Amino acid sequence: MMPPDNLHSLKDDMIAFIEGHGMRRLPGFVMEDVASVLWEDEQNPDSWKDFVEMAKAAQAPFITMSDITLEKDDLKSLLEDLRDFNFPDEVPDSEEAEYLVNYVGKTGFVQLGFPHQGIMFLHESSTEWYDRYQQLLESLESVGDIVIDEDVDDE
Repeated sequence: MMPPDNLHSLKDDMIAFIEGHGMRRLPGFVMEDVASVLWEDEQNPDSWKDFVEMAKAAQAPFITMSDITLEKDDLKSLLEDLRDFNFPDEVPDSEEAEYLVNYVGKTGFVQLGFPHQGIMFLHESSTEWYDRYQQLLESLESVGDIVIDEDVDDE
């Protein structure tokens, strides 16, 4: 079975499942700097159900939920930034990113989380195109850091 390129229906299923277990959802994204444990069960596409059941068994007071939909303005900004940089060969150029236009308006990432004993437990679902989008953003960020570092050295 081919992985989906839009997680919107998965998000809807998650909401129904969480509410069906009598749990509350807190809209929020758990940042990387928070102490956390990432759920790992990539072989099971329904592992998020096990995650929700784990949250309930841990008597979590709520489940955090966040999703990311590719917006036209975000893609436009990415493409402009890619065109503005004179990248080294190993960094992708804007033409490689233009295929993302096919995914505007689609949900590419969903994060669930619950707190337990001072740690956030997380389950993340993403599409292949969203993972590639994130790689492009990180490439921009790392090249931006190099350019800034070179400017600082020149002073």
